[in-house]
Amino acid sequence: MGGMLLAPIGINDAERILGEGEGFYWPKHETIYRAILELHGAPGVRPDPITVADHLKRNGELEKVGGAAYLHHCVQMIPTAANTEWYADIVHRLHRLRRLLSIGTQTASGARMAEAEPEAILDKAMADLQALLTEAAGGDEEQGLSVAENWADFVDELNEGHDPDALDSPWKDLNEVVQFKPKELTVVGAATGGGKSLLGLNMAAHVALRRGKPVLFASMEMTRKELIARLTAAEAGVKLDHLIRRKLTDDDWARIARVSDRLQNADKFILDDSPALTVPKIRARVRWMVSQGTPPGLVVVDYMQLITPESSKAGDANRAQEVAKISRGLKLIADEFAVPVIALAQFNRGSVGRKPLVTDFKDSSQIEQDASVILLLHRELAADGTDTGPTAGHVELIVGKNRNGGQGREITLKFQGEFGRLRSLAPPSWSPTSALGNAA
Repeated sequence: MGGMLLAPIGINDAERILGEGEGFYWPKHETIYRAILELHGAPGVRPDPITVADHLKRNGELEKVGGAAYLHHCVQMIPTAANTEWYADIVHRLHRLRRLLSIGTQTASGARMAEAEPEAILDKAMADLQALLTEAAGGDEEQGLSVAENWADFVDELNEGHDPDALDSPWKDLNEVVQFKPKELTVVGAATGGGKSLLGLNMAAHVALRRGKPVLFASMEMTRKELIARLTAAEAGVKLDHLIRRKLTDDDWARIARVSDRLQNADKFILDDSPALTVPKIRARVRWMVSQGTPPGLVVVDYMQLITPESSKAGDANRAQEVAKISRGLKLIADEFAVPVIALAQFNRGSVGRKPLVTDFKDSSQIEQDASVILLLHRELAADGTDTGPTAGHVELIVGKNRNGGQGREITLKFQGEFGRLRSLAPPSWSPTSALGNAA
């Protein structure tokens, strides 16, 4: 502070390192520091012991910091303002050491509580440590925030015809309406047996196996072995029933052989079927993938209402509030790790027998608020649950909400439950006929 009071250049150096001044140990030093910054930004005023003392006096804070004499004392303590940057580095280093001590103390204190969840304590400690590392690397400020610095990249993306950060899906007709973007939560809703797990797993496989991106699929609905069986059925075109009963034909084995390399090399496609998954556990798994150098390009959760609520005290929130916290927690994971998150969700029983609405989600309306995209699956099943009638073998995918595009679109997909997959009915972008036509 002595350097800042002695020369204006010292103010710029200190502010660059110390920001708003939270790093000072003594509150009075933070008060003086902020008073200097306030005067530094005022026209026609140069901060010095006299002007800062007057400013503090007007705000009723001069006596709290030790009076005008203490400001003069600060100036007398340093030989030159040329070392202000070095002095600010010392303050910042000691602040970070205190932060480390605080993180360790809070972690130890939390671990002493018998009812504490280890994953929640670890997740908070890791998040606090990561924030400290980010601060050491230059803080949260990023270059390239101006329009001028972003305009050229934006025009390049327009010229390429797609957003390079967005994910497509395996379904051409859906890609015309919806993209899956970093920091966005997409919720896919369906009734029991409506195909939400198929959609989630098909999407995860598309991103992992065809786009080559790391993927986390967190399932509370199926075991890892069940997921592998469905992946194999969908990729190889082998009936799921054959895989489950271990009754494979020669043709089945030939089909499996053709996709074996693809699945054997899917080491960045993570299937987590841990029991009693919580939002902190999912966040910890994502953080682990980041630490391994394979940050996920997609996170899929199957399904939202099966996530175990974090430990709550007696008299705490009801079920709707618990699901709202889960929904908000998944949205925060998307924000924190800049990853698209797809959360599958169950409908209320009242939605059976009609086309679903975005208000049909079981236990919570918060889901509708947190999601950037909401997709609603609808199958017309008979009373006994069989797939019969004119729409047999098909499922309607309704775009119930799309924050960055059109909504209300209804897309028909072929429901191939026996092969564990949903197929697009739209014609492919390429065909031998179209290729010959273009060549001519």
